Amino acid sequence: MRVGVIGTGFVAKLRVQALLADSRVAGVAVAGRSRDRAAEFCAAVGGEPVDGWRSLLADPEIKAVFVASVNGGRGALIRSLLEGDRHVVTEYPLALDPIEAAGLIDLAAARGRLLHVEHIELLGGVHRSLKANIKRLGSVAYGRYCTIAPRSPAPEKWTYAPDLFGFPLVGALSRLHRLVDVLGPVASVAATVRYGPEPVADYYRTVWCAAQLRFGSGAIAEVLYAKGEGVGPAERRLEMRGDRGALIYDGDAGRWIGPEGTEEALPVEGRRGLFAVDTAAAIAAIVEGKPLYVSPQESLYTLQVADAARRSAETGRAIALE
Repeated sequence: MRVGVIGTGFVAKLRVQALLADSRVAGVAVAGRSRDRAAEFCAAVGGEPVDGWRSLLADPEIKAVFVASVNGGRGALIRSLLEGDRHVVTEYPLALDPIEAAGLIDLAAARGRLLHVEHIELLGGVHRSLKANIKRLGSVAYGRYCTIAPRSPAPEKWTYAPDLFGFPLVGALSRLHRLVDVLGPVASVAATVRYGPEPVADYYRTVWCAAQLRFGSGAIAEVLYAKGEGVGPAERRLEMRGDRGALIYDGDAGRWIGPEGTEEALPVEGRRGLFAVDTAAAIAAIVEGKPLYVSPQESLYTLQVADAARRSAETGRAIALE
């Protein structure tokens, strides 16, 4: 089958490369912000440039569309694709508004179309190691996930624009999804966010976003997401602690710490090639009906948690979830 890709950024590049290498794909049409941008992208990466995403709907041979454009406006775009009876594979979040996202899931079901939201953090070596070893912790009491990404100067890109990226933990949904996947339903969330050093305009230079989650199991977890100028050294650390020990992941290096302080290094697979894995899985789901590793309902639930964090940051109050 022929497929379409919307976007000309880094993720779109990985999608197109994976699709062109898939024998089940007969061709890849690419829509960008302009025909010239799409042509420049295709000259470097491959695929066929088209005149905007509506051209993908005008081509009856295109059965599926991969959405790798900015977060803002994504929900309306996906609605148009589903109403055009296309299967849709998209990056997270499905939409910035969870109510809009829920409507898209209902629409896909009513149309009989596949709707897949990418969550490659679940496929990575760190998460696979965490899930393989978490029972060693016994009763999990505490989790923490910290990602700090310094950029100086901060780029004037859509990932630094509130209207295009969304609330930080909505745009960076995987920071919450990883925790929800292993700890289960969330009872309440309290969050705060700080942009700076100047007031938010079209782009910000720095963002700090912190959230505390209380899970139905009784476990608590903290999430810290920061990027831009003046955030200090880079850090990517995930830890889980229980009554029998702790699991610590610094970058891609994992270790188990027993109750007596003994340590054991944990093998962790790399992160390369995960978009290709996700792309192949999506094509297999469309062509062969094979099940996917994550459902859009699971992504929607985490989006509801992220939106509760947004409301908490705006009101200064903890938000309870059903």
